[in-house]
Amino acid sequence: MADVTERMLALLATLQSGRSFSGPELADRLGVSGRTLRRDISRLRGYGYPVRTQPGPGGHYLLAAGAALPPLTFDDDEAVATLVALAAFAGGGPLATGAVQDAATRAYATLDQFLPARLRPRLAALRSSLETSAAGTPPVSAEQLAVLGEAIVAREVVTFGYTDAQGAGTARRVEPYRHVHHLLRWYLLAWDIGRSAWRVFRLDRVDDLRRTAKHFAPRPLPAESALEYLRQGLHRDRREVCVVVEAPTGRVLEVFGYDDVEVQQIDEVRTRLTVAIDTWQRLVLGLAFLDADFTVSSEAELAAPFREFGARLLAATDRDR
Repeated sequence: MADVTERMLALLATLQSGRSFSGPELADRLGVSGRTLRRDISRLRGYGYPVRTQPGPGGHYLLAAGAALPPLTFDDDEAVATLVALAAFAGGGPLATGAVQDAATRAYATLDQFLPARLRPRLAALRSSLETSAAGTPPVSAEQLAVLGEAIVAREVVTFGYTDAQGAGTARRVEPYRHVHHLLRWYLLAWDIGRSAWRVFRLDRVDDLRRTAKHFAPRPLPAESALEYLRQGLHRDRREVCVVVEAPTGRVLEVFGYDDVEVQQIDEVRTRLTVAIDTWQRLVLGLAFLDADFTVSSEAELAAPFREFGARLLAATDRDR
């Protein structure tokens, strides 16, 4: 029975990816015969999971959306991770109606009714013992994310109103390509048709989003990924600095974790920190909080302001004597 249970969970996890599978492909993935696969598919249907079958050449199996949701097939760690993720989103900012935070709050409160009975006490205990702080992030509509996701997959032009950082409003018509969630903000990478250029939009500044039913031919992304393109834009007026800090990676991330940084553990007591900065003062402030020795291994232009600031500190100490 344990083998059957594991096999059924593996089958369900595969089907829940949302794509269709041919019988031979599914049987090969699970390491079972076609006859066993058909029997397991029948069991899933008996449990209430709507598995659709397309017979004949090109036939496939597909897990469709049902009228009612059967118990979710989470293992213990997955259930805990899901609850913690919902709690983090629920604490992400103002609970505006329709916002992702609002939806996460409602899902957080009702998740247990869709879980197997054995997991409910554990999740109830975690919920009653967990608190999250609000990060003060601007709200983004859950409906907006869903509409954009559909348009991206369908390669469909969308229109919206956009308010820039200076408060100026414009009408935009774009080819949407990717959502990006970065440093507690939601962004959209899109080809701006009116400006014939790639643009990144903050989703909390988008309103009156509409699909147009007009499709577009995909373009190559302007970078290796949407996230990389976003980071290039955010770093446009910054310079990248590499610092070797005499502190373990965990301590470095405690100070710089909310900055756009890369960290590499050199050994148990040293970390290489790469950070994009707009002012040397921001870097010095973080390093001061770390209270550890460090070496600036790039950007020699920082040497002068570092020496001047160090001289000020020494002079202030001398005056106190």
